Amino acid sequence: MGRAAQVRRDEIVRLATTTGLASVDELSAQLGVTASTIRRDLAHLKAAGLLARTYGGAMAVVTHPEASLRQRIGEAFEAKRAIASWAAARIRPGETILLDSGSTTGALAHELRQAADLTVATTGLNALQELVGATGVHVECLGGTLRHVSQGFIGPLAEAALSRMSFDRVFLGADGVTAEDGICEASLQQTRLKELMMARSRHVYLLVHAAKLGRRPFHAWARMPDTWTLVTDTAATPEALKPFTDRGVETIVTTP
Repeated sequence: MGRAAQVRRDEIVRLATTTGLASVDELSAQLGVTASTIRRDLAHLKAAGLLARTYGGAMAVVTHPEASLRQRIGEAFEAKRAIASWAAARIRPGETILLDSGSTTGALAHELRQAADLTVATTGLNALQELVGATGVHVECLGGTLRHVSQGFIGPLAEAALSRMSFDRVFLGADGVTAEDGICEASLQQTRLKELMMARSRHVYLLVHAAKLGRRPFHAWARMPDTWTLVTDTAATPEALKPFTDRGVETIVTTP
């Protein structure tokens, strides 16, 4: 699948998430492709479990099942790699950084394998796996209760460890994010942990590909601090970014 198709499908998911329903004709007109192309995109997204088709050619996002980390790793791969590369370039020797669980933060851990004089604490099992052989990186596992679906640690033990540490930078992931409400996740335990991660860090970065902008798949929210940086990819439309820039959020659009 080409990059243009991936960008278009990410945008279809974003539009469906924010509006709830969208017709084939509306998507065809908005994205500048034929109705048959949109139908093929919808069939692909349905097979991937990202959308559910309805009668009349409209579709609705399937919001209740939480995608596993294994499922998410393959989504928007090039976008996540570009985001991770940008984030890695911000990190300086001697810093202590905190990595959230998730596929994009796992991609960032991959970028840090050759780093030197760096301390990385993480709640993500995949980040730990990426850094096993990184001899120049001092790695701290925050521990706690493992969420199998996200392969991340949560709960009182993780929170207790965080309360005794401070960080130069934290890099977070999200199931969705809005300018008004912040980070959306599947559970209150996750959002509580993310708020603590932000509170313990001097610089806060949210790493999300474009399809997650404006998305509200679950009920639990983490409030963002007054100052933070949103890092996304070129599939993000000006309309999707405007609510964030209007609130003074530093917004970075990365390119592959």
